[in-house]
Formats: sequence, structure tokens, C-alpha cells
Amino acid sequence: MNRDRDTIFFISDAHFGVAVQEPDNRIKLFKDLTAQMRRSASDLFIVGDLFDFWIEYRFAIRPDYFPVLHELYRLVESGVKVHYLAGNHDFALGPFLEKSVGLSIYHGSLDLALQGRKVHLCHGDGVLSRSGDRITNAMLRNKTFQKLYKIIHPDIGVAFGAYCSRTNRKISVLRLTPEVIEKYRQAARLRMKERKSDLVVFAHTHHGELHKFDEGEYCNTGAWMNHYNYATLRSGKMELRTFLDDK
Repeated sequence: MNRDRDTIFFISDAHFGVAVQEPDNRIKLFKDLTAQMRRSASDLFIVGDLFDFWIEYRFAIRPDYFPVLHELYRLVESGVKVHYLAGNHDFALGPFLEKSVGLSIYHGSLDLALQGRKVHLCHGDGVLSRSGDRITNAMLRNKTFQKLYKIIHPDIGVAFGAYCSRTNRKISVLRLTPEVIEKYRQAARLRMKERKSDLVVFAHTHHGELHKFDEGEYCNTGAWMNHYNYATLRSGKMELRTFLDDK
């Protein structure tokens, strides 16, 4: 491995494709971050919901996603390994991202060894195990449902999907309470015991934090959407960062 590329990056919840009220610097700052990655990153882990709504049509890709896809392609071309864990908004990741962009795609959770750490990664949308969420997620991830959905013209399908994603995200934000944050911490602690991991990485809540237990560390990567959070692992040390603070 190139010694200059000694850092692993983690990012989630950019929700590219949805409008935000404040000036939208997400793509510009993402380009700045990926430029930094091309100099120092060995790997990038996208921990879900990079895009606000992704369903892969055979001959159609949303044009407003092109700048982000181009940056991911440049990362791969520069030698960075880009790993993409599906979230609850980008549930239908498909072969285009693997074959044309060069990403490695994962559904569900991921356990691996990184820089001497035993790491468990998961987007985290199933942590609370609410019955309504389980039913919705099961339906959206169902291959038959996805095939039927693709029959709809992309102009209609994408617009409807974006509407549903926006509604779902508003509900999720309203539910973010101290109790929910604590449940995520305890879920991470349980994963440490079950998976024999010393570092658990979740996303989904848009609440970034790095929390230490006797068993190991829990990192929530927060949200690039409005906080510009990301995390790095270098020499086995995990850090939660805010990109605007780094500039």
C-alpha cells in the first residue's frame, strides 16, 4: 500500500438529490473532500444514504447525480477502494455502480479488519426495530417490487420516490430524541459483544458522535447533508470530523 495513503474515510447521509433550505454546498465541499482523499485515502466507506433516492434503471441515471458519480469514479481511478453500504434511501444499488463506476456494493452489515481494528459497519436504519419501518424496508428491498417499480417511467418513478424519501426523512428527524441516541449506543455495544468488534460504525440518525465503552468505540458518522460530518481511521485511531472545521 502507498504509505502516503494511510487513512480510511467514512461518510454517510449526504442525501444528494434533495433540496435543502440553506445554501447547498454539499457537492462543492464533497469535491474538496474527495480531492483530499485522492492524496491520502486507501479506502472510502459510504455508510448509506449518499443519495436521497436511488433505484437503478437500465438506461437512465439522474443527471443531478452525475457530479457525485464523477467524483466517485475519479477516486476509484486514483486507486482508492470505494465501498458502498446500502442505506434505507439508496436501497436498490445495482450493477451500474459496480461495473461503470467501480464501487464495491454491500447490502446489510459488514464485518472486517481495518488497521488492526475489528470493525462492524451498518447503516443502522433497523436498529430501533419498529414494525412499520421493518415492513417498509422489506418492501423497498424486495427484488420483485423493484422490478415492478422500474416499469414506471423514470420521470414519474424518480419524482414519486423522492417525495416518499423526503417524507420519510422528516419523520425520522422528528423522532430523534436523547432516548433514540442512547438506544443506538446500546445497540452498538451489543454488536461489539455479538460480533466481537472493538469499533462499531452506524449512520442514519444524522447525529454524529464518537462514544467509548469498555468494549470498544461507537462512531456515528452523522450527516454530510447539513453538518458535513465524516470520520477517519488512521493508525487505528478513529476520529469524527466536520469538514468546515478542517478547512
